[in-house]
Amino acid sequence: MLLAAMTVFSLAASAQVAEDFKPATTNQEGKQYPMVNSQRMVRAQISAPQANSVKLDIGGVKYEMKKDENGVWTGESAPQDEGFHYYQLEIDGASVPDPGSRYYYGASRWGSGIDIPAQDEEFYTVKNVPQGSINEVYYYSTVTESMRHGYVYLPAEYYSNPTKKFPVLYLQHGMGENETGWSAQGKTGIIMDNLIAAGKAVPFIIYMDNGLNARKPGEQPMGGFGGFGGQRPQGAPGQGGQRPQGAPGQGGQGGPRRGFGGGFNFAGAFQDVLIKDIIPMVEKNYRVIADTEHRAMAGLSMGGMQTHSITLANPTTFAYVGMFSGGTFNVDELTDAKDFKKTNKVLFMSCGGKENMGVDKAAADLKGIGINAHSYVSPETAHEWQTWRRSLYQFAQLIFKK
Repeated sequence: MLLAAMTVFSLAASAQVAEDFKPATTNQEGKQYPMVNSQRMVRAQISAPQANSVKLDIGGVKYEMKKDENGVWTGESAPQDEGFHYYQLEIDGASVPDPGSRYYYGASRWGSGIDIPAQDEEFYTVKNVPQGSINEVYYYSTVTESMRHGYVYLPAEYYSNPTKKFPVLYLQHGMGENETGWSAQGKTGIIMDNLIAAGKAVPFIIYMDNGLNARKPGEQPMGGFGGFGGQRPQGAPGQGGQRPQGAPGQGGQGGPRRGFGGGFNFAGAFQDVLIKDIIPMVEKNYRVIADTEHRAMAGLSMGGMQTHSITLANPTTFAYVGMFSGGTFNVDELTDAKDFKKTNKVLFMSCGGKENMGVDKAAADLKGIGINAHSYVSPETAHEWQTWRRSLYQFAQLIFKK
């Protein structure tokens, strides 16, 4: 009777899976797996005839996969949030990338990633509109005494109007990620091309750098802030999936946390690199409007914390500030910040609907002391790239406008 009941349960569970799986858009060319169905379930498959156990590790949960007579393992996840997720396969206890997916840098490693179709994905879908470009940049840092690497987005008009100068947004990634994140996982260039073509944003340049590897000679690597860089598969190094409760500067699951407490500067040496090396390099090599009113800074998670620290310490450098899942500014720290209040034109704070960072209340409080504060909560997403794609989409429409 128990066996019969288990069989019925298994059949019922199978019937609940919609068999309309399609290859993910983030797959390597020609690869059929991983797949996603209309329920936002992920199906992975790998040939590992000698393996004794294979699991799909996504969203902090590991799902058992089953082996067929040919040694091919197949398995599905529960429904996932819309948007981008890091994941991996666990084969006999070893965590490895899926050979079917493209590779992305996150969770402090190069690994697999997958995009779950979203109802609003049109804003980051490539369209037949004027195309800008994202270019690699190498430069020498006087602070780190080494060559450094970043990416720059140039709007289509940068090429079509060779005498025009443009504003600049300095845009930072999260913990466990690097300078590739915003262009690859974040789809920054696509979002901007579509916004500009629709007349929803003015054309501006975006510079993206690595905010984690900036160290002065003799300094130790930055560390100790696991859990801030977006979701990771359970057990991957450098992050904690959903943030640990009470993580510095963020709401955790225990309630909103305003500001950062203790005055900790998350920017470290990157602040000097940005102010002394990156901004001068960008303003020397690109046609930019080199003044405060045409500079913005924003970042996600740890990058939002860096934005908080850097813009407070350099209040007359940036007129537009954005924090995406990076906590909030609070009234106490800005009430007497005369230079910040005088310079700032837009202060934007956002988070996912499944996070609890109190951005709406923080924005309302800041408006009460004369700050042009805006908040945004991404529907049905957590500490993940869909939240941050949507945040950039919203923030870009507010900045550099008269």
